[in-house]
Amino acid sequence: MKLIERKDYLKTLINVKNTPDIKVITGVRRSGKSKLLLSFMEWLKKQEQDSHIVYINLQETENEQFLEYHCLHDYILEQYVEGKNNYLFIDEVQLCTHFEKAVNSIHAKEIYDIYVTGSNAFLLSSDLATLFTGRTFTIEVFPFSFQEFLVYFDRDDTDQAFNDYLRIGGFAGSYLYHQIEQKYDYIQKDVYETIVTRDIVQKYKIRNKGLFENLTNYLIDNISNLTSSRNITNYLISNYDKVSHNTIINYIKYLCHAFVFYRVKRFDIKGKKYLATEQKYYLVDHSIKYATLGIKNQDLGRTLENIVYIELLRRGYEVYVGKLYKKEIDFVALKRNEQIYIQVSTFLEDENTIDREVTPLLKIKDAYPKIIIARTHQEMYTIQGIKVIDIADWLTSNKYV
Repeated sequence: MKLIERKDYLKTLINVKNTPDIKVITGVRRSGKSKLLLSFMEWLKKQEQDSHIVYINLQETENEQFLEYHCLHDYILEQYVEGKNNYLFIDEVQLCTHFEKAVNSIHAKEIYDIYVTGSNAFLLSSDLATLFTGRTFTIEVFPFSFQEFLVYFDRDDTDQAFNDYLRIGGFAGSYLYHQIEQKYDYIQKDVYETIVTRDIVQKYKIRNKGLFENLTNYLIDNISNLTSSRNITNYLISNYDKVSHNTIINYIKYLCHAFVFYRVKRFDIKGKKYLATEQKYYLVDHSIKYATLGIKNQDLGRTLENIVYIELLRRGYEVYVGKLYKKEIDFVALKRNEQIYIQVSTFLEDENTIDREVTPLLKIKDAYPKIIIARTHQEMYTIQGIKVIDIADWLTSNKYV
């Protein structure tokens, strides 16, 4: 498989090298965590030729004995070399039962710079404080961005390439297949179904698999729509079977913990407060929707919204759905002192569409930037002081956000 250098992630790892933190690389299945780890190891070998690297991939059969944490711990200690910079890399660490005991013990000895990867819910940042006694630094890896897609396929026809990215998405493993149906088969079976039917169902011992599947299909089909766990519960009861509200809350939590879905809360722009009622859900990669539900009758606007949301996360923003009186702002993106208001649209070809997208932004009275991201197929322009940017251009440039 062709490899590309994922520069932003690699730069982040380089910047935290030799800090006392336990570096945790996490993210959805097949997003490239292991390849990123190997890429960083190659960089280390070139920069520090005298360093000592211990690499353990717990998915490999020859490392099966290390699935027991005492054995893993003792092996790591045995590999330590006095007088050198020792680096420890454990791939898919969650496969080792009580892995945190081995990692904590090694970390307490202050003899290794430690890096671990994993897709498991135990590696969520919210849980790391209880799992690891030392400080952790988390890097969440996403499927390929559009910019990485261009690099992988060595393309400079940005406008046409975006149409292909729209269909194919960012799971690089699917790029090895030539037919679109083969690509979707990979995404559906090797990524989505493996996470849902194996990782989640087995881990949480879900008995009603049919209900769980109906829930996931509902969420996929309602990407970017405002909803609530109560509304979802009522829908499932009316269309399928009796189910408790708490069960649905837990099922949604499991799906988010596995990085399949992201839950986005609402933010009252005028009242400067977060709202507890209703939220939106987005997929980690829009291709999952096409692979599971097909490409017919799909809402392009919601797909573009999903792409923009995930890209904002890649760029380090905290993202909310904005509410201003009875109007909705697609995204309020926050990062330290930055705040950006974003509307996402398919096309801006008629006055009604322009008015629908522009009016809510004009009602916001503060001076923070306001932009519309749409499929314009042209250079950036402005409407009443609001920048309108083609989505392909926005995805390949940081100058607009």
